[in-house]
Amino acid sequence: MTTTLHEGSFDALIFDCDNTLVDTAPAHLSALRVGLKHFGLEMTDAFYYPRAGLTPRALFDDFEAEVVGAPIDRQAILGYYAVAFQNGLSLLQEISEVAEIARIWKGKVPMAVGSNGQRANVEATLAVTHLLPLFDFVVVASDVAQGKPAPDIYLEAARRMKVAPERCVVFEDSDEGLEAAYRAGMDGRDIRAVYKPAWSVT
Repeated sequence: MTTTLHEGSFDALIFDCDNTLVDTAPAHLSALRVGLKHFGLEMTDAFYYPRAGLTPRALFDDFEAEVVGAPIDRQAILGYYAVAFQNGLSLLQEISEVAEIARIWKGKVPMAVGSNGQRANVEATLAVTHLLPLFDFVVVASDVAQGKPAPDIYLEAARRMKVAPERCVVFEDSDEGLEAAYRAGMDGRDIRAVYKPAWSVT
């Protein structure tokens, strides 16, 4: 993977948010633990970090199947989680290796964010790190039928930008996200080649 982009070789850029533009995994896990604690549950680093790119639904599916062995009150847990995450926004930091790409190409090509996250969290994350104004569109899992690794989020971003999928470059940090980009017919770039967070399990 290379972050080098050549003018004329693409017509639009799409960026994942969590752990691509902004290092958010520890903040999300901390907030999830707040919600789970109300029900006497715990989520370990070893369980969460390899799944950091999943939608909340997919994450809880795995948690119920592999850890709890029974249904959990997802809505209540997510309620506590949302408050805790918003309270910790000030601690978030951009991933400069990727954010700088967006700054360089701002105004030159259309750009969007495509995330498996919840809209309120994604937009708050981008706002607190001063990245939100760089992007023309923000597409999240609730905007489409299926989140990543399905291609829906990225195809919707391309549709909104009025750019053919094959002319889009996608920056991602997860296998699920890269699969979504490839299935959408886009050029997927793995940022793990240039950025390795302290919590990384790979």
